[in-house]
Amino acid sequence: MARAVDRIEQDLAALEESIALLAAEFRSTYSQYLNLLGQAVRQQLILAGYQVCTQGYPKSFLGLSFNQRQELQQSLRQLGGKVKEELLSHLEGANNSDTTDEPEPEPEELPIDNDQSEELTEEPLVEISEVEASDLEDSDALLDTANLNPEDTKEPPSQLEQLAKWQERLENEIAKTLQKISLQANRLLHKSGIIPNKLPTAVLEAAAKVEASGESALGSPNLLNLLMETESEEDSDNSTLTRIVAINLRLSEIEFADPSLLALRNQIRNLSTKRRKLQQEYHKRQRERSVAQAEAAWRSSWFED
Repeated sequence: MARAVDRIEQDLAALEESIALLAAEFRSTYSQYLNLLGQAVRQQLILAGYQVCTQGYPKSFLGLSFNQRQELQQSLRQLGGKVKEELLSHLEGANNSDTTDEPEPEPEELPIDNDQSEELTEEPLVEISEVEASDLEDSDALLDTANLNPEDTKEPPSQLEQLAKWQERLENEIAKTLQKISLQANRLLHKSGIIPNKLPTAVLEAAAKVEASGESALGSPNLLNLLMETESEEDSDNSTLTRIVAINLRLSEIEFADPSLLALRNQIRNLSTKRRKLQQEYHKRQRERSVAQAEAAWRSSWFED
């Protein structure tokens, strides 16, 4: 026989308090994480730009005048300096969209100097998604149905569902920001004459393969090193292989280079594990309450012939 309904209600109320505290801890941890991530992205962006200019295309960089080099370096610094603000805006945006399922607007391009914004409308260089599967593995299916009756999974607890969706949205925005910054940096390098060719759409597939294999150009993080086949303008039967070195900011590599950032990522993983356990416990108590209510209803209507 199930426990008394009022005792089960007390357990559910305590779980709801724990869920609210967990949500606050999630937001606090992500706030710290995004602050550090913004600083780390700026550093890694400048380092990647240095590698492209000095290791990838040293002759092209040497071909620039002193003023052109300074302008390129300043533009990279300015681009990196806006990352933290962009990332923190996603945290606020995710908070404001907890109770809505409306489509999210496309993120605006970060403004940069030297009239770069007009050049940054092409598709991103690489679709980056460095979120660990363990962090979001239950974002689309919030319930552990292995131990639950199917009828108990129709209405997941709203707080837990919103928290999971909030985290998924935020992680997606982080990935989009890294993707966008990589694209803008590569456009800067192209306009300055460092990267010799525009990257066609076909390069995206090759870039995605490099991303999946975890390989980096020149043994350095956050770079792509690709060989692209290009046809001669005069003779379409003749083609050459063109080497492309470009910036590709990867979340896993940025975190790996910063112990404090990596520690916060591990803390986020631990919070995600706690959320899943609370979720399972909450549904267990919900089912227990349903059983207790059903037993009470049976007894109230039963009579002997």
